[in-house]
Amino acid sequence: MDAKLTLTIEQSVIEKAKRYAKEEERSLSDLIENYLKAITKEAKVETSKGTPIVQSLKSSFKMPQNFDYQRELTESLSKKYL
Repeated sequence: MDAKLTLTIEQSVIEKAKRYAKEEERSLSDLIENYLKAITKEAKVETSKGTPIVQSLKSSFKMPQNFDYQRELTESLSKKYL
């Protein structure tokens, strides 16, 4: 079901968006709707826990409690580049 939405946007942005929509042979409403769909879909992906393969690998490696990632990274990079 479609619903009406009122937005407040700078006039210059509206004019540029209308020109772009006309060049793409699409309506401004269609562009905005698809943009909103895209950004809300991306948000869902970010909160995702990952694929089943990633989930299975998460518990396959146990780090020591006192493991200092930053120190190990610094040492490794120093060995590689110095």
